[in-house]
Amino acid sequence: MLSPTERTLRARAAAFALHAQGGTSTGAATAAFLHRFEVQVDPHGTLPPEVRARRATFARRSYMASLGLRAAKARRLADPSDRDVARITQIEGLLTAVEGRDGVAATAVAKAIPNMKMVAASVSAAATKAERHHDRAIPTA
Repeated sequence: MLSPTERTLRARAAAFALHAQGGTSTGAATAAFLHRFEVQVDPHGTLPPEVRARRATFARRSYMASLGLRAAKARRLADPSDRDVARITQIEGLLTAVEGRDGVAATAVAKAIPNMKMVAASVSAAATKAERHHDRAIPTA
């Protein structure tokens, strides 16, 4: 079974081989994608071509930047270490509130907290290690 890095490298090699043979047919799709931005900035076709092209470039850059922002937010929300730390903090607060009212419940929660801290720490360490490995294994162009 291949690791995620090996799968990425295998897919990259296959894509390069496909492009080397001229076996891609993305020209029409790319043209339609770029045309969308020209229509967005000049729906009636009244601007000179060079002005329309410049504005379309900025519209495309804006679109890509917004995609990057959405991806960054999704990655932040998907980070398990942040969620686990928040849950542990919440449970610790509940423990403090419960203490003195119900000794049995407080004892049960107190026993669960160290295990949750250990799980959160290991998840956070694994995520950090995976990020470092991913950044090292897949160079950006």
